[in-house]
Amino acid sequence: MPKIIDHDQRRREIVEVAKQLIIEGGFEAATMRSIVAAAGYANGALKRYFPSKDSIIAATFQSVLAEMNERIGEQGPAPEDPLEALRHYVEAALPLDQYRIDSARVLLALWEHSVANEDLAELYRQHLRTWRAQLAERIAAARGRGESPDAPEVMALAGEVIGVSIGANVTCLMYPDGTLIPEHRAYVNRFLSHVTD
Repeated sequence: MPKIIDHDQRRREIVEVAKQLIIEGGFEAATMRSIVAAAGYANGALKRYFPSKDSIIAATFQSVLAEMNERIGEQGPAPEDPLEALRHYVEAALPLDQYRIDSARVLLALWEHSVANEDLAELYRQHLRTWRAQLAERIAAARGRGESPDAPEVMALAGEVIGVSIGANVTCLMYPDGTLIPEHRAYVNRFLSHVTD
């Protein structure tokens, strides 16, 4: 009887290999040849799942963005207190553990690659739009002033969190041992105090 192959599982495995290669050696380390070798597949088998490096990179980018969204859910249900729900959401996007620091390395490589790849750039722009809208909803609720999520101050606060989160993900690469984690946690506390001022 022929062996049944789970093709979706193979695609996930290939993406995980690409991610690990990027973590260890940057974007350049994730060549088709290195991915094939690390995954243990024949070159022809890899092309069956991903016809090009760009297709693997796009799948890797989607995987990392999906993991960011899953992290929010993994922290358990959002607290009923709107301010704590906001804390929960903001902390999920910051590099507060080794897994997220490693993910930041992958994101940085993919951001750089997306500058020359409009499909990847649009994928990330869509992620940013969704992230900003969700943040704005949580910020408006935490402020408790009946503001619309589209209110200028609410949107400015959402933009601040996005900017700080992206900056934190970049700077953590210079401190992969987690040295900056207390600084990131302190930022969250300052931000939440500012939100309710």
